[in-house]
Amino acid sequence: MKHIKNCNHCELLLTEDNWCVGNVKKNNYICRKCDSIKGKINRLKRLAKTIGQLAYRKYNDIKDGHVYIISNPAWEGWYKVGMALDANDRCSGYQTSSPFRDYMIRYSKYFSKRREAERLVHKTLKENNIEYKGEWFKTDLLTIQTIIKDIEGV
Repeated sequence: MKHIKNCNHCELLLTEDNWCVGNVKKNNYICRKCDSIKGKINRLKRLAKTIGQLAYRKYNDIKDGHVYIISNPAWEGWYKVGMALDANDRCSGYQTSSPFRDYMIRYSKYFSKRREAERLVHKTLKENNIEYKGEWFKTDLLTIQTIIKDIEGV
């Protein structure tokens, strides 16, 4: 007597006509219809991943954008110095991690080479022995603003 199995997805009784015996080795008891749907989903995931990688590469190719300062009152005296194509859009992304939506852009300046400008700001802040954790710096806002304003030709 054969062991009777149902599809793991739709509970359809599996017969030789509606499923692939090759799936037995993987304990993948799934009918052909569900297998086809799963295949389409996997193809879409691969396509989305490829599109995402292309978009990421295109984003990295763009040189210009803003160097910005963001703060949050929960961490008084700490300021994040970052770079983005659009500082307001980046700040919106931070808001999703705060139930109070209290991140604020304190300053931003446009540069033709945003990565280079951000690197120079971070370097200058570190050379001035300002405490930091990653891209967050503990100092006063005016110090960071002045450093960003003084960067020319980038």
